[in-house]
Formats: sequence, structure tokens, C-alpha cells
Amino acid sequence: MQKIDVSIVIVSFNTKDLLRACLAAAAAGEIIVVDNSSADGSVEMVKKEFPGVTLIANSQNRGFAAANNMGLKCARGRYMLLVNSDTQVPPGAIEEVTRFMDEHLDIGVVGVKLMLPNGKMDPACHRGFPTPWAALTYFLGLEKIHSRVFAQYHQLYKNLNEPHEIDSPSGAFYFLRREVYESVGGLDEDYFMYGEDLDWSYRIKQKGWKIYFYPRVTILHHKKQSGRASGDPILRKKTQQYFYETMKLFYNKHYSHRYSPLVTALIQLGIKFRSML
Repeated sequence: MQKIDVSIVIVSFNTKDLLRACLAAAAAGEIIVVDNSSADGSVEMVKKEFPGVTLIANSQNRGFAAANNMGLKCARGRYMLLVNSDTQVPPGAIEEVTRFMDEHLDIGVVGVKLMLPNGKMDPACHRGFPTPWAALTYFLGLEKIHSRVFAQYHQLYKNLNEPHEIDSPSGAFYFLRREVYESVGGLDEDYFMYGEDLDWSYRIKQKGWKIYFYPRVTILHHKKQSGRASGDPILRKKTQQYFYETMKLFYNKHYSHRYSPLVTALIQLGIKFRSML
């Protein structure tokens, strides 16, 4: 059996043209597409234009976490890579990240620099965990000060041109060792959309693995195309709801036991208020 370095898992939901570009740019090897019941011809396009891709076509939208888990269960590589269908990975990028991981055996996960079409970095690729203080300063806009005190969520006070440790990259490009997956398990399927990458990173770091930001590789990210930037207003509203529900889920799972009932009530109220804006 041929040795597989990296298994690439791509979840698709009504992003046919972006998915085509993503697959055309992806490296040769094991590529697994999990389609969440797209209605735009994505499944037919993959079958016709990319016959070498392993395709899992769901009859309903299973959500981002559950769909990725389906792909991960099929993956055979010594590394696993989650890639969003709205990203474009340049030639040699995956090979470079693989070399970096091979040279640093204590690192369990690597994320790269995600660039938006407007030329700015997507800050979601460089995050700290959303503690109550980090979340508060983020929502108040104080992280623009770029200090260690006020910018704990996106940590933009760090040198963004050199590799360094972070809490979590974006699930749009999430590169991990098979050993990490086998010891921690897959994504928490209670997260339908958003937040599952932060939760995964939290559990991975609890197991003692390091998570790194590797800015020497940059990738284009057409962000929110399956959700909050969708042309469908009903879908936009629903995904906005998922966005705030995951905040409550993450807090209740990882932080609520650390704080008093009063603090928890204030946090829940704050999340509810933000969701209504």
C-alpha cells in the first residue's frame, strides 16, 4: 500500500465554483470531499471533474464538525488537514508545512497565515482562547490597542512574520498529526457550525500538544461563503444564530465551572445582547 503523507478533508456546502478552484489547487494525494447536501451541483462537479477524489455525499446538512469527522474517519495519512472549500492553497504549501511538522515533533497542530481577498490577514487564523476577559475586550474593540492585556483573543501584538505558539488556528486550514487525532478524537459535533476548531484546540492543548502559527505559508481565504456572507438572507440569519450559540456552548463546556453564577449570568446576557444587534 502506498504511503500517504497528508490526507486533505474538505467540507462542501453550496460553494461549487470555489470548491472547484480549491480542488484544482490542492496537492496530489488523498483528498476527501464531504458534501453537506449542496443544491448547486457540487457533487456532480466533483464526480465529473475530479474522479480521483474520495466523495462522501450527505443527504442532509450534517454540519461542519460532523462532516469533517466523516472525512477524518476515512483518512489514511500520517497527517490530516482540514481545508475549507473557500480557500486556495498555493503549490508547495502543504509540503512545507509537512516538513515543519517533521522537524518539530512536539507540535501537534499547525495553522498558516490566511489572507482575505482585501489583502488583510484573517485574524481567525491566530487566536487565543475566548476567556471572559478576552471576549469582553474583543467585543469592546479594545484589542485594537495591540497589547498583551487587551488583545488576548487575536493576539495581534505578536510578531506575525515568525512562527510561534498560539492557542488555535482557523478550521479553514487545520493541519494535525494522526497521533493527535487518535488521542483526542474528532471534532465535537455539538458545534454545528463555528467554534468547533477552538474546542478541538482546547482539548488538544489539554493533552500537552503545542499548537503553532506558521506564517511562512500564506493561503487565500474567501471567508464566510457558506454562511454569514451568503446571498441567502435566511441562511445568513441562521448561521449568525449558530455563531452566538457556539459562544455559549464553549463557555458552558470549558469555563462555567471556573466562575460564579453571577459572572456566568452576565456573560450569557452579554452573548444574548450581541446576538440581537
